[in-house]
Amino acid sequence: MTLTPPVGQPATLHFGDGEFVVLRPGDHVVCAVSGRRIPLTALRYWSAERQEAYAGPSEFLSRASDAA
Repeated sequence: MTLTPPVGQPATLHFGDGEFVVLRPGDHVVCAVSGRRIPLTALRYWSAERQEAYAGPSEFLSRASDAA
């Protein structure tokens, strides 16, 4: 039996160093900087410290420079 995530619903994740765990199923998360939807299959950038997802490297670097 294969479980499919709810279509159109955001997932709740716990971000770790190099991996994430799905706490509540969904098909995307929202970028903390741009507000864009990020499909879980395309999620590559996040902060374990801030527990935030980022759409790409520029959003990640933008948030990192805000913290400095």
